[in-house]
Amino acid sequence: MTFEWTAIVDALPDLLQGLELTMMIALAGLAGGIVVGALTGALLTYGGWLAQAPAQIYVALIRGTPITVQVMFIYFALPILMNIRISATNAGILTLIINSGAYNAEIVRGALESVPTGLKEAGLSMGLSFRKVLAYVIAPLAVRRALPAMGNQLVSVVKDTSIFLVIGVGELTRRGQEIMSANFRAVEIWTAVAVIYLIVISILAVSLRFIERAARLP
Repeated sequence: MTFEWTAIVDALPDLLQGLELTMMIALAGLAGGIVVGALTGALLTYGGWLAQAPAQIYVALIRGTPITVQVMFIYFALPILMNIRISATNAGILTLIINSGAYNAEIVRGALESVPTGLKEAGLSMGLSFRKVLAYVIAPLAVRRALPAMGNQLVSVVKDTSIFLVIGVGELTRRGQEIMSANFRAVEIWTAVAVIYLIVISILAVSLRFIERAARLP
């Protein structure tokens, strides 16, 4: 069998379109997941039991089930339960928000709990409200400590988008599958898909490393 480079060249425009959708879904999912994770993590750390109980159930439920099952439930079951229609792309984004939010919640909780309690007590003793202590004293330190784990979560989110081919989202992996079904050049197409993922993940990893160094605690 010969390796046909022309198959990759011909497929590249379609694959790059799939990559564009992959990154859009990943960034939207991560942004929403950070917001959900930050709020849930704060509730897990500082909320009362009435706030902590649903937050703990949410985190346990999402972390205890596969993301494939989650996206299938959101895309197929949720419209039946709520009588709404949701596109495959929006289902993928919503799944990533919910999924990454649960993992980010644990990252945020761990970062907040790692900040010495003496800093909070010092801020409160100076007459600052708890909200100001959280915003100006605890949060900046917690964000720095959460950056490495958040970076790993970003990489995981990008790779998790490949799961959405099961509901027909035209992301990178789905585009590769469609092209391979048309030209039967499995080796060339999946090699190209793997290389594209590798390049993107490598760029993200290097960029995140620079950000971590810039934000490193003294």
